[in-house]
Amino acid sequence: MIRLNEETPLDVLNEVKRGDLVTDTFSKTGLVESVEIMDDGLYRTYEFTLVTGRIIKVKK
Repeated sequence: MIRLNEETPLDVLNEVKRGDLVTDTFSKTGLVESVEIMDDGLYRTYEFTLVTGRIIKVKK
């Protein structure tokens, strides 16, 4: 299981793929359905959509 939060290293965030088991260590745990990476020039936001429909967002 991969823990996703602001302390997660960038190389780990970049390697998360569909089907990986992830958690936000609080209330969201599940398999990754899709990954979206948005870069606004200042921050990179990772949005992990789980098969349950919940979304984990990590801003680095």
